[in-house]
Amino acid sequence: MREKKYRFSDGEVGAALAIRIIPRARNNELVEVLHDGTIKVRLVDPGANLNEELISFLADVLALPVERLNVVAGKTKRDKLVSVLDLDPEDVHKKILANLAS
Repeated sequence: MREKKYRFSDGEVGAALAIRIIPRARNNELVEVLHDGTIKVRLVDPGANLNEELISFLADVLALPVERLNVVAGKTKRDKLVSVLDLDPEDVHKKILANLAS
């Protein structure tokens, strides 16, 4: 039997963020990092544009273009999983901690 040859391609480097949304806030802000690593985020917009607002806010916090972030799970829920491309997890962690609300 012939041995199969596999081709692997380089994947994009990035991180995944577990997010818990608190809607109808006065300001968009990172509130805290919970014990399980989930990031609690307050957002002003309570409506249908919540995912867009989250991505826009996180793009500003992480200094990335919005195209590098994507809600990959929980699109209709308050708990979401966001992929972040082109920024390693350690840099994401540092930027999140530097932008937590006091």
